Amino acid sequence: MKARHARGWRMAALVTTALVGACTVGPDFKGAQPWWQPSSWGKSSAPTPSEPPAATPVSTVIARPVDPRWWDQFHDPELTSLEQRVAPDNLDLRIADMRLAEARSVLGQVQAAEYPILNADGSYSHEYLSPQGAVALFPTGAGATSYGGGFGGAPAGTTATSFGSGGAVGGGNIGTLGAIPVPAGAKIPPFNLYQYGFDASWEIDFWGQVRRGVEAAKATVQATEDQQRDALVSVEAELARDYINLRGVQRTIEITKENLESARQSLELTRQRAAQGVTTDLDVANAEAQVSVIAAQLPALDQQEAALINALSQLLGKPPGALKAELEQTKPIPPVPPEVPIGLPSELIRRRPDIRAAEAQLHAATAQVGVAIADFFPNVSLTGSFGISALHAYQLGSLDAKQYGVGPTVSLPIFRGGQLVSTLQLRREQEKEAGLNYQKTVLQALHDVDNALTAYNTEQQRLAELGRTVEASRRALDLARQRYVEGVATFLDVLTAQSTLLSAELQQAQSQTTLSTDLVALYKALGGGWEQSYPDQPQPEQVKATTPAPAKPL
Repeated sequence: MKARHARGWRMAALVTTALVGACTVGPDFKGAQPWWQPSSWGKSSAPTPSEPPAATPVSTVIARPVDPRWWDQFHDPELTSLEQRVAPDNLDLRIADMRLAEARSVLGQVQAAEYPILNADGSYSHEYLSPQGAVALFPTGAGATSYGGGFGGAPAGTTATSFGSGGAVGGGNIGTLGAIPVPAGAKIPPFNLYQYGFDASWEIDFWGQVRRGVEAAKATVQATEDQQRDALVSVEAELARDYINLRGVQRTIEITKENLESARQSLELTRQRAAQGVTTDLDVANAEAQVSVIAAQLPALDQQEAALINALSQLLGKPPGALKAELEQTKPIPPVPPEVPIGLPSELIRRRPDIRAAEAQLHAATAQVGVAIADFFPNVSLTGSFGISALHAYQLGSLDAKQYGVGPTVSLPIFRGGQLVSTLQLRREQEKEAGLNYQKTVLQALHDVDNALTAYNTEQQRLAELGRTVEASRRALDLARQRYVEGVATFLDVLTAQSTLLSAELQQAQSQTTLSTDLVALYKALGGGWEQSYPDQPQPEQVKATTPAPAKPL
């Protein structure tokens, strides 16, 4: 008989295990696929202008994999140093790191539902029960009937009432009411009650509700990790863009100062010719006006330089002006490399972190549908408790004072006012929304890459034309000055040539800056900077409001 019962319990355990492992309601996520993607990117290379100047870069895009450290291709040590410091020092990335830690904590909370819950408790209470309460329902006093064994003696002429069995609580006119001492006359004195024990419960995941919840939480963690990487890609691109713009502004300041010096030389020349009576004061006034016009551009450029240095300081989590000594020295605009690896369109889906995050969010939404479906099925839990309860502390070590209970609990939803149906409908609509958001993210990524490629290629054409314009403008200015000195041309010709050269040089500097920032935008669109191993972040206790943590290399 015992062997048969043992076999029965083993069979029940096997059946329960099979049910727990096999029944998982709801749709299974099989990965998202974009409905369309190109077989190759736009034009394979930038159009090469005819007879470009030697200083004009011509960069070709190739299908080689994207280097995560794409900023190294600019060959600018200062830019590389800043990029190495931004990951551990940027406050936005620290916040993203905290959000990832929060998502992992939520996953731990959800996973805890897979395991039984075990609690230990103990209590002591000094109690007094009202004689006008439930105790008044039982007979007390003289002539009352005694049930079970008494807990002590009662005086002559008095009968103690006792329910159940027990030991002596102490001498006196005391019987018992269960565990409650009941004296004759129904006056119940205060008493002590000691208890301790354990209780356990386990919700059997028959329908996979907990497993679906864990699946959704894991997908949310994955989405948060990819959002963290997306923040890293954005911060790295923003830093490179601000740095290149800073060098572009500094180059613009150089050009403006060079033209200012040239205008002052022209002013000195006109003053000398006016003193000799060769020209009029009108030319002197025009030359002075030209000097003032050029000089007036410098304050705004200085303000832009300071703002960009502060922007870089902020990206590195530093106070205003912290990088001034490091960045105020003028350096060339980082040039683009001769070849730009951009990978294949099929790699973009796996590389761009925002696409990966959108896919993980779709996965989480799909798993939540399974959680909502499981709510329609019965909920089965196993509960049990064991404890010791006694009126005296010395009885707490005796198993005679034990109490226990064990058994299953089944809960079946019958009427919830449409709550379960509405929740399931909500989860299914959220899954559809997540699917559309994934398709939108992929489409936006493809447009970003195509637009960035077009901008990069066309800017090279513009820069080549501007290079020829600058060379021609310089020759025109030299000829205008020579003809003015010879008395063949007016000073207005010199002013016109000087303004044309200044405008052409400024446009050339702006185009060089734009070309390099277009390359940054292209790398950002391609998901450049994404890495499997995220750079180390400082621990929360290291984060300070005014003193950032020291820089760490990637």
